[in-house]
Amino acid sequence: MQILREHLFKYPTYILGAVISAVASIGTMLYQPKLLQDILNAILKNNMDAIKTLSVWLIFLAVIGVISGIYNVYFAAKIAQNVTSDLRLRTYQKIQSFSFGNIEHFSSGSLVVRLINDMNQITNLLMSVFMQFLRMPLMFIGAFIMGVYTLPRLWWLEILMIILVILVSIFTFQKMGRLFGQVQIFMDKINTRAKETLQGMRVVKSFNQEANNSANFNQTSDELNKINLWIGYIFSASFPAFMLATYAAIALAIYLVGGSITSHPSDVAAISSYVTYLSLVMNAIIVIGMTATMVSRGLVSLERIKEVLDTKPDLTYVTDQDEDLKGSVEFKHVSFTYPDSKQETLHDISFKVAPGQKIGIVGKTGSGKSTLAQLIARLYDPSSGEIDLGGKNIKEVSQKTVTKTVSFVLQRAILFSGTINENLRQGKKTASQAEIEKAAQIAQAEEFISKYPDTFEHEVEERSANFSGGQKQRLSLARGVVGNPVVLILDDSTSALDAKSEKLVQEGLAKHLKGTTTFIIAEKLVSVKDADQILVLDDGHLSACGTHAELLKTSPVYQEIYQTQKAKERRSDLS
Repeated sequence: MQILREHLFKYPTYILGAVISAVASIGTMLYQPKLLQDILNAILKNNMDAIKTLSVWLIFLAVIGVISGIYNVYFAAKIAQNVTSDLRLRTYQKIQSFSFGNIEHFSSGSLVVRLINDMNQITNLLMSVFMQFLRMPLMFIGAFIMGVYTLPRLWWLEILMIILVILVSIFTFQKMGRLFGQVQIFMDKINTRAKETLQGMRVVKSFNQEANNSANFNQTSDELNKINLWIGYIFSASFPAFMLATYAAIALAIYLVGGSITSHPSDVAAISSYVTYLSLVMNAIIVIGMTATMVSRGLVSLERIKEVLDTKPDLTYVTDQDEDLKGSVEFKHVSFTYPDSKQETLHDISFKVAPGQKIGIVGKTGSGKSTLAQLIARLYDPSSGEIDLGGKNIKEVSQKTVTKTVSFVLQRAILFSGTINENLRQGKKTASQAEIEKAAQIAQAEEFISKYPDTFEHEVEERSANFSGGQKQRLSLARGVVGNPVVLILDDSTSALDAKSEKLVQEGLAKHLKGTTTFIIAEKLVSVKDADQILVLDDGHLSACGTHAELLKTSPVYQEIYQTQKAKERRSDLS
């Protein structure tokens, strides 16, 4: 609850309004039965003046009760929506600070559920607290006292009914609290399955897996359905039990009053008020129990949000100072192991790159090429060793400096909904239109952009479905170079391009980014054969380093890759 208190203190006026309106609403509700009793007594005495006066007061109280109830809902909604909005923004910002490792720990599907479903539960929690939890305890205490005041000799009947209803409530809502926790877990699973299926729909259809995926989804959905049905069963059984206890108490009260009406004639007017107070006591207990269940469900969601907020990002920055760094990169005995993995992905890597050099990174699948590149961009920190960027330990450089210095273009091109211009400006927020057009030319993207009537204002659909793989890669590459980065990492980012387009891209990079240190991760040696240095990785080790000609003479691993690809490429391309 500490998390909520931090945000609640921002809205003291709304909280005060909710408290005052709740007290006013319950006060009018508790006094109305007493007025009805006085009216009945006045009717028995045929006192018309008293009847008129009390009737006016009854109407006045009803109006006050309605107005205060409306204001209570208004203030509760204001508090719930504002606090949830603040908490959602805070959680989203925290997620933005997470590293790849943090995201993988939670999974993207779970984080989406926490931002949407769990936040809705927290909204319900706050609404319940500032409506029911404020009003029901007052109603319970007030109705109990007024019931004893109305028929003092039947005080024990109220206590008996309270004990019965509380016992049923405890049994019911304890079970429901545990079930609500399971509901959130299965909501995570369903969201993850649905997200994976929709994002991989082409794969699903290609391998005719619709039936299998439907069966898996249906299994998870059935589990969630069973839990929800159990919640429904408990609800359906609990209400008759509550009503039975209440009506039994009311019947017993009427029987006892009826048996002693001759000795207590004033009980004729009191019995209706007493029955009303019994009902209010019962309703207060039931609503408190139900609200407790909603609160317990909200607390489960709050704990899940707290888990996100309390998670420390794997990557921390010791300074906010913005610096201009040169393009030198040095690895000093760097090793790296992924979180939750026992096997090293990189082991004791050391090399040095001068500013403006073109570096190729090659190796077999799973040799650690992409991992090495991610360490340069500080998407992860090494498990041991040191990485220097521009002559400084990368851990001592601000996040702004790293992102300004290093641009990372992934093999899997990810574009966002919006326009082409908006996507390219993610590489440099203040980029001019001339800079964007130049970046598109370097990436050979202007070729297809110019064919659209709206050119750079052309819409990018969800998951960039209106672009081919090659077009997405070229747009992603343009986004990477628009900021004229000091260090550019291309993680097999031209794999979807044909040989001619790839050659034009490399020529464009060489011509327009002469001072940029470029790392090229490639499966094809033809993409890196002109590099100043080529790093050869083998099972996480740096097995060799040198030029294409040197490695052909000295590196068995490089020779094996060369011999494998020579049959597929023209000999002149690899010579």
